[in-house]
Amino acid sequence: MLRIGYIVVPGFQVMVFGGLTVFELANRLTKEPYYEIRLISESGGPVQSSLGYSVMTDSFAEGGFDTVIIGGVITGAYPASAALIEYLRGAVKNTRRVASMCTGAFFLAQAGVLDDRRATTHWAHARELQTTYPKVKVEEDRIFIVDGPVWTSAGMTAGTDLAVSMVERDLGAKVAQIVAKRMVMFHRRAGGQLQHSTLLDLDAKTDRIQTALVYAKSNLHTPLTVDSD
Repeated sequence: MLRIGYIVVPGFQVMVFGGLTVFELANRLTKEPYYEIRLISESGGPVQSSLGYSVMTDSFAEGGFDTVIIGGVITGAYPASAALIEYLRGAVKNTRRVASMCTGAFFLAQAGVLDDRRATTHWAHARELQTTYPKVKVEEDRIFIVDGPVWTSAGMTAGTDLAVSMVERDLGAKVAQIVAKRMVMFHRRAGGQLQHSTLLDLDAKTDRIQTALVYAKSNLHTPLTVDSD
């Protein structure tokens, strides 16, 4: 069983838990649970989210993880504690992979984990990440990036795409596809896909127009007319 340590910091966004659901569903598709998910923090105990309620965590001392993931906070990031910095520096050496979701990339950057690596984060904070940490090769318009053992994702739902890609790496494409389907994901977005949606920019006002736009996007290889089904 692969142990996943998910770091929650004070003020964390609960949206990032969507990525953890990917691993939960993957467990349901295997004969025996493949992943063990543990919420961890510097001292253990309750950690308060940005919405005001808390989750219980184990302390970093639990250790022994295959994968360590850290989520972000809604305001971007703040200076990490010395203990968190030390833990992240050790994790990139002692685990198979380390990942961030959304602005969690700032914590990895503070620990030097992203130095000389390609990385991404939420588009609204990408320029700040590049300016503050010039050693990081920030690619602001990517869903997620894998650079060696370090995985980083853009904001919100992109962390779910990153998690599905991890499942694909671990358990194969078929399991990953089933998980994506059960989560009602339109499709599994590749890491190189742009963060910004052209369809959102078009700002469809009704479901009928949205359906037409999706159809057109899926059939750009053929002539499209008013009479097209």
